[in-house]
Amino acid sequence: MTEGRADAVGIHDDEAARKRLRRRYAAERRFRAYGLGAIGIAMLALVVLLASVTRSGLPAFTQHELTLEIHYDAELLDPDGTRDPEVLGRADYAKPVRAALASLFPAVEGRRERRQLAGLVSKGAVFELRERVLAAPELVGTREPVRVPLSDEADQYLKGKIRTDLPESQRKVSDRQIAWIEDLRGRGLVHQVFNFRFLSSGDSREPELAGIWGAAVGSLLTLLVTLLLSFPVGVAAAVYLEEFAPRNRWTDLIEVNINNLAAVPSIVFGLLGLAVFLNFFGLPRSAPLVGGMVLALMTLPTVIIASRAAILSVPPSIREAALGVGASPLQVVVQHVLPLALPGILTGTIIGMARALGETAPLLMIGMVAFVVDVPDGPLAPATALPVQIFLWADSPEPAFREKTAAAIMVLLAFLIIMNLAAVLLRNRFERRW
Repeated sequence: MTEGRADAVGIHDDEAARKRLRRRYAAERRFRAYGLGAIGIAMLALVVLLASVTRSGLPAFTQHELTLEIHYDAELLDPDGTRDPEVLGRADYAKPVRAALASLFPAVEGRRERRQLAGLVSKGAVFELRERVLAAPELVGTREPVRVPLSDEADQYLKGKIRTDLPESQRKVSDRQIAWIEDLRGRGLVHQVFNFRFLSSGDSREPELAGIWGAAVGSLLTLLVTLLLSFPVGVAAAVYLEEFAPRNRWTDLIEVNINNLAAVPSIVFGLLGLAVFLNFFGLPRSAPLVGGMVLALMTLPTVIIASRAAILSVPPSIREAALGVGASPLQVVVQHVLPLALPGILTGTIIGMARALGETAPLLMIGMVAFVVDVPDGPLAPATALPVQIFLWADSPEPAFREKTAAAIMVLLAFLIIMNLAAVLLRNRFERRW
């Protein structure tokens, strides 16, 4: 017996065995190195992506404004002196802006030069002055310094995005305009401020006036509809399939189709929404209600799969103990299984909603690609969504819209990170280990 054991030890202790052991350890080290290398490459790609987006998008959060001495000429704005809002709303507010610019550069003459001088100020200044007067009619007949936004070309020049070494014919800012901008900056009339318009206004044809608030509200309303439809239906379907449905070919077919639907391209759901919700039921195009219904169809398989996994993770002893003290099967599910599975259900739901937030193709198919200036006031109002807004801006030729695109991507990524972080926190806070 001792001799046989010594022979066995000798077999595993010879030079060949040691070589096999070294090869195995070397293979394990290589496998670990491959894994670390893959993680490093992924992290590097993520850092490069975030750095590129941040570098391009940060300038969109600042904007240059010009201080003008505006004279609210009563003869121009309210010749009758009635302070009627309709009269004040129809008045020409471009003339006070041009007059304020002319007072800064009295030597400018000629129609072409005056047009170039007026091009330094955004067209939105006219609308802001009108809103200012409508909110305070007592301003008519007075003077006050007002900060108005510069045009996107002047703003891009001040941000260093326009190359002055190029010939004048190859850039949108002329030499005269550059001289005027530098003169205004030397007088201290040009100010760089945080771009609140980007976060508080809707879309616009003018890059310096375009904002993401309308798209953000549209995304919020769309996700609200998606959650109200997909969460109860998905949880109810998961409970039935996991707790009450008999095991036969029909339930197997349903399970297979649910898993297949989770892998269907999102544009297919957009085509389904176009055919059913718009063409058949006649629901309004470009509405958060329709967008939420389409995204609910897309999110539903994810919610069902995550909910089933969470319900399945509850130990059978919980069910058996509840049944043993006289609880009905429905009471077992409602009072014991669902509360214990709720953290996993919420985690899967949040991840599904985060995926829905970043979808573009289904929303394009139902018309949410429309140019919408106003902020939606309800689920039936015309609206767009953040991913669609990014798509629209990325297709615009103006350079200022490029930085708006990157800034909108930053906002979208922030929402996605917050939602995924919430899912992780919920899982860590409420998850139970059995």
